[in-house]
Amino acid sequence: MGSALAGKTALVTGSSRGIGRGIAQRLAAEGATVVVSARSRGVSPSVRADTATSLAGTVDETSALIEAAGGRAVVITADISDPADRERLVRETVEQTGRLDILVNNAGYADYSVVSDMSMATFDRTVEHYLRAPFALSQAALPHMRSAGAGWIVNIGSSTGLDPIRPFREYNKDAGDVIYASMKAALHRFSQGLAAELVDDNIAVNVVGPSTAIMTPGAAALIPEGFETEPVEYLAETVLAMCVQPASERTGLVTFSLHYPWDTELDVHSLDGSSVLPRLEPPSWSNPNIRPDGIGETVAARVSVG
Repeated sequence: MGSALAGKTALVTGSSRGIGRGIAQRLAAEGATVVVSARSRGVSPSVRADTATSLAGTVDETSALIEAAGGRAVVITADISDPADRERLVRETVEQTGRLDILVNNAGYADYSVVSDMSMATFDRTVEHYLRAPFALSQAALPHMRSAGAGWIVNIGSSTGLDPIRPFREYNKDAGDVIYASMKAALHRFSQGLAAELVDDNIAVNVVGPSTAIMTPGAAALIPEGFETEPVEYLAETVLAMCVQPASERTGLVTFSLHYPWDTELDVHSLDGSSVLPRLEPPSWSNPNIRPDGIGETVAARVSVG
């Protein structure tokens, strides 16, 4: 067990499986008390195109993995699409752990459809999960971070939120990710703007997204066959890197999980922190609009960003 986050509490939404589970494990391995959260304690269904599919993974399993590695986890269920549940999630986090230092907005609901066929219900649900919920949870967390004199918010972004590669790839013509990507683009800009608002409060706000894609139970149906994916450890390590420096030194970044470690020579560890993994160079076909250092113009002009 490391100690970079000793004494801190981290809330990771959507941590029953996949990316959220990996992030929760890595933060716990550095000494944080991690609140793992999902809609329920059991296996939760995912509904896409009006079809429900049960996905493997529960918050209790995540909690058990953390505690087996010597960490501490607290389970709090909440539906982030429910305003009352969002408020309760933050309140109970503070009640049960005494504080809230780190918020990782990871939970989401990706239901792809080309714009001409997308229902308004799917559109609204996408906005709710990927923009309204991070906004509301961040807003609820701020008083606790301000009272502590420091805080870290990490929003999980996506390379789809960057400009599509031109000439347009065949994938972009029918993948149906336009609204999802639009919300991720909005989340990037929200994060950069919020970073500027909070830098004087010593609260850092950053974005971490996969450089390619991560094969998770929820993403498996959306990733084309043969698409090159990346291990979750690289994203989890990049999230950790966004939670250890004061806002004056590291805020307002839009980072990606292969590019940032490669550019900064960041050591990437296993989820339990016990070993160092090989360095992975971002593939040549990655979106060329990714900035390896993650520095965006919005905040870079106002603060020293490292």
